[in-house]
Amino acid sequence: MMDATLGTAADIYLRPVQFVDTPVGRDGEVARLAGGLQWFAAYELTAMVEGARALRRTVPVAELNAVANEIAQGETLLDLAARISAPRPPLPLGVRALRFDQPQVMGILNVTPDSFSDGGRHLDDPAAAAGAGMDMSAVGAAVIDVGGESTRPGAETVWEGDEIARSVPVVERLARGGALVSIDTRKAGVMEGALAAGAHIVNDVAALLWDDRAVEVVAKAGCPVVLMHSPDPKKGPHGGSGYRDPLIETYDWLEARVDAVVAAGIERTKILVDPGIGFGKSLSDNLALLNGLALFHGLGLPIVLGASRKRIIGALANEAPAEQRLGGSLALALKGAELGAQLIRVHDVFETVQALRVWRGMRDAALVAG
Repeated sequence: MMDATLGTAADIYLRPVQFVDTPVGRDGEVARLAGGLQWFAAYELTAMVEGARALRRTVPVAELNAVANEIAQGETLLDLAARISAPRPPLPLGVRALRFDQPQVMGILNVTPDSFSDGGRHLDDPAAAAGAGMDMSAVGAAVIDVGGESTRPGAETVWEGDEIARSVPVVERLARGGALVSIDTRKAGVMEGALAAGAHIVNDVAALLWDDRAVEVVAKAGCPVVLMHSPDPKKGPHGGSGYRDPLIETYDWLEARVDAVVAAGIERTKILVDPGIGFGKSLSDNLALLNGLALFHGLGLPIVLGASRKRIIGALANEAPAEQRLGGSLALALKGAELGAQLIRVHDVFETVQALRVWRGMRDAALVAG
């Protein structure tokens, strides 16, 4: 029986747990995660009352309907489960499509002087930058993410005109070469310039909140958008004063933001979500988000995970500098794949693609072997 503390005032959440090698011979006992390669045998059901966890219970997949019949939030419970398992439809982008039935790589291409990991490498040379992006595409990156403003802690805001001059010529060359391109910016003018130059996706660390025109630009273009969480996007990506429950609070924020941009005219099927690892979050906050990443499948949208070379790796690995964080980046990429993230944003494209291909081969073998 369900715990009596779960009253009508509680907000409920479902997180897939107990992942299994294969669904073969387990009809009704396991569920598929987001139409992808992962299957799971249970949910972690969490009930929140006045911002505190009032209940945490493991519910086997086979018992979910019975639990739904016991609680006032039964319809919500079943809706969450349906969202968790529903396939994420591919995004048609020109003559190509971005699929989400297996983890894909988004390659990071910075055209800035001061990004924390590789700033300055491609500044003031659009041809060389585009060449580096095409190299990423050639070794398996599904999307090239072009950014002309650093989002590292303490970075200065770049004038819109400078950001356009840095990024748009690179976007134009990449799009002309056949690559799928996203523009990493929070400024509406940069979005407009990049989309006109052939960019397919807007990737905004401010979730379309920093620039008042951003929502309008994306809605008018009808393009996909990545909404990333940060505590106070209007003040910059690294503000905030801490969390009582980082996983639940980030989920609630993203859910509310998705609803808001849908109401503003952006199609829900064109939205991706990013929990914002490293943005206004402590080490313990980031670890909670990474370990609980599967909760975000309850939003029913593709998940972007960007943890490549970030401070969390240095904090856990003897303060390794950014250029020495490949091993940690791969560990986090594989953790994301294991928990169903559909798009892994990375600096080290060749190595991450190779790691994910090996992971995919093992998953295929497990699913076929039964």
